[in-house]
Amino acid sequence: MFEHTRTVVLGTLLVALFLLRKVLDFRRAAASVHHLPGFRTLFSGRFVWFPFRVDGISPGLQSEVNLYRKYKDFEEAGWDILAGVSGFPSSEVTLYLADPAVIKDVIGARARFPKPMGPYKILLAFGPNLVASEGDEWKRQRRLVAPAFSERNNKLVWDETVRILHDLFDNVWGPRDTVLIDNATDLTVPITLLVIGVAGFGRRITWNEDAKAPAGHRVTFKDALNVVSRNLFLQLLFPKWMLRWGTPGMRRFDTACTELGQYMREMIAARRSAEVKEERHDLFSSLLDANEGLAESGERLPDTGLMGNVFIFMVAGYETSAHTLAYAFILLALYPDEQEKLYKAIRAALSDGHTPGYHEFSSFAYSMAVFNETLRLFPPAITIPKQSAEDTAFTTTNAAGEKRTVPVPKGTYVTVHTPGLHNNPKYWDDPDAFKPERFLGNYPRDAFLPFSGGPRGCIGRGFSETESIAVLTLLIARYRVEVQDEPRFAGESFERRRARLLKSKLSVTLFPTRAPLVFKRR
Repeated sequence: MFEHTRTVVLGTLLVALFLLRKVLDFRRAAASVHHLPGFRTLFSGRFVWFPFRVDGISPGLQSEVNLYRKYKDFEEAGWDILAGVSGFPSSEVTLYLADPAVIKDVIGARARFPKPMGPYKILLAFGPNLVASEGDEWKRQRRLVAPAFSERNNKLVWDETVRILHDLFDNVWGPRDTVLIDNATDLTVPITLLVIGVAGFGRRITWNEDAKAPAGHRVTFKDALNVVSRNLFLQLLFPKWMLRWGTPGMRRFDTACTELGQYMREMIAARRSAEVKEERHDLFSSLLDANEGLAESGERLPDTGLMGNVFIFMVAGYETSAHTLAYAFILLALYPDEQEKLYKAIRAALSDGHTPGYHEFSSFAYSMAVFNETLRLFPPAITIPKQSAEDTAFTTTNAAGEKRTVPVPKGTYVTVHTPGLHNNPKYWDDPDAFKPERFLGNYPRDAFLPFSGGPRGCIGRGFSETESIAVLTLLIARYRVEVQDEPRFAGESFERRRARLLKSKLSVTLFPTRAPLVFKRR
């Protein structure tokens, strides 16, 4: 009996000491940033097993809740920098930024604020790549990838997007005056997949050709890529054997991963074995050519070592544009007056009805304004993670103009809070409103970061802009987009309809879950 009691007492003391240490560590972490207001939670926002927002448990900033909250957390705290202090598994601090001046300093100083690799493990599914690398490895990846993104590739993107849209108009939608789309992404995902197929990999496919899997494959290239990109988080949570034998969704993801890997190996082999090495400007061919150019320096990668960047080309090359275009069409359907302004601007640029060429890209300023306003409201990445490599400090202000200095100890996680930045009322007038014209004149460029910025800015920005402007321009020139009427939602208010259609989820990037639209021939 005595031994049992002593064991219980000893165990209780050990637990008490453990908890006391956790509390003291937590208090020290909060004190290290001068008790800056923000989140005080058990888990940090990077804890993948609990990505939900629950007061005292997790800030949930890696979920779509972050999008819905916009600037509210900063408004409630009173500052444009928030401190997230968490206690498990160890006490740590994350600073969330919505201050353009501080953000500009952070993204411009790659050595002082490198990218922490933990959040990017999800993008290493097929090997090392430009996005999920840092330091010397990032420099090597940049030398390999940068030559692929050129004006010649942008022209190819434009020309092929126009061809793909005309194929849609002529051979899929045909003479129909009204086209019903069950979900906005059912239209935009196939468009951008066909574009990345040819402009990314020299793989020209028509709408009808990609309807079934080719010989030797169980799923189409389009479906394999879509399933993998939407479910990449499964690779972080479960081992390979569990994915292979788990739930139907897990097995579908595992099959898609296998199929996508096979498609990529076939692309590399086909390019290597081609008898005629004609000049081609697709991203994949440029990547292979650039890799050959690194042979003398000893940095040339084996073909299998290229697959990581091939995968990034595919995911980044279609997801960002597909989801942004889906949001754009939803917003244009919700705001017909804004759609009419876009249509009139397009007609003014295409007064004689000709098919626009890439040399006319700058003529479609209103299309670009719609694209940018969509990115402001629905940024593809809702957080941009960094980490301080040294002891430093940030200075920020509140609504009253008062200044506050926030210490930033070495190792502190620093996260750009994109929805907070894009909806900061100090820089954006009426930030909740959809107002594309705000991008026609001077706008707060430092408060707009849809493609990150600085040395680590998105290398494929030009690709995405070129493709998206071509799609917006050609579709709105021919069709008026409206919200599809559904009897079960009859009588709903505009606010409820807007919230329903713009309800979002987060995979690699943000996407709308369900938005039925109708396209009516003008």
